[in-house]
Amino acid sequence: MWYTSFREQVVNLQSGIERKQLQAFLERQSLSLDGDVEYAVALWDGEKLAATGSLSGSVLKCIAVDEEFKYLGLSAKIVTHLVQEAYLKGRTHLFIYTKPENKTIFTELGFYVIAEIPSKVVLMENTSKGIKNYINEMKSESAISADAAAVIVNCNPFTLGHRYLLEYAAARCRLLHVFVVWEEQSSFPAEIRYKLVQQGVQHLDNVMLHKGKDYIISKATFPSYFIKEYQELVKTHARLDLEIFTQHIAPALGIKKRFVGEEPYCKVTAAYNAAMQEVLPKHGIEVQVVPRMSLEGSPISASRVRELIRAGDIHKTKELVPETTYQFLISPEAEEIIKHIQSMNKRH
Repeated sequence: MWYTSFREQVVNLQSGIERKQLQAFLERQSLSLDGDVEYAVALWDGEKLAATGSLSGSVLKCIAVDEEFKYLGLSAKIVTHLVQEAYLKGRTHLFIYTKPENKTIFTELGFYVIAEIPSKVVLMENTSKGIKNYINEMKSESAISADAAAVIVNCNPFTLGHRYLLEYAAARCRLLHVFVVWEEQSSFPAEIRYKLVQQGVQHLDNVMLHKGKDYIISKATFPSYFIKEYQELVKTHARLDLEIFTQHIAPALGIKKRFVGEEPYCKVTAAYNAAMQEVLPKHGIEVQVVPRMSLEGSPISASRVRELIRAGDIHKTKELVPETTYQFLISPEAEEIIKHIQSMNKRH
């Protein structure tokens, strides 16, 4: 039997029945359906679901084949379909997070390993030059210093707290590389967040600003469908992100120190910071946690700024953000973002 005998069906994720069928199938494979899945395809053998796979942005995920139909080439059929769909959407640089035991399957389908956490997860991309090109791009736009440090920020939006962290770090190294997380899971789009950081650090001569793109992994893009325990998920995500940083980014830029803001609110970020303090020193990279800047006894945070926006008190954000951020918030360019924040009920 070969996969041409199977019926291919695009799953209607808005249909309660079809979504439940997909969820039940994945559960039988000890997987779950990630909440951000936007497209899914299934292969059927008569009335029996044989294989499935999904797409979220540029990430192929939730790929599974029933045990009865292993070794029939169904993974190749699923991946080929998802790649074609992604290309139709204009997404040509694709990624797969999978279990290490599946690495060979995807290698044969044209994917290359970026980083791996043994027995946990492997991240792959559909080009052998992806991360190499990213590294070369960063190296071409910045100087290399023996006393370089790094900060990774989201800045949703850029606050006085962020500016304090970057000023603190810049004063303690010869060259500071600042990476802005690039996934689109924040209220403020990546390009806007980058622009606000850029405007906010113009007075710092030794700061090099970078777009995190696909290699600074956020908790929003890291999949959870094959890791059941939440704490294990957080730890694995952190280790994979740090593996990319220590094996690719830090050596290329000569980074020997990483600054991070203290995290009093988000347990995920706090756990990530703890993992950083455990992992990075083993690779010769010092970690320094910087206390949050406070106002009237309360730490300044982007979430507080968004709360004020949501409450319609934009004028009160003036004491929490640099003038450049405030001018953006009251500009026509920010109107749609403001409306979106006011219609949402979440931290991000």
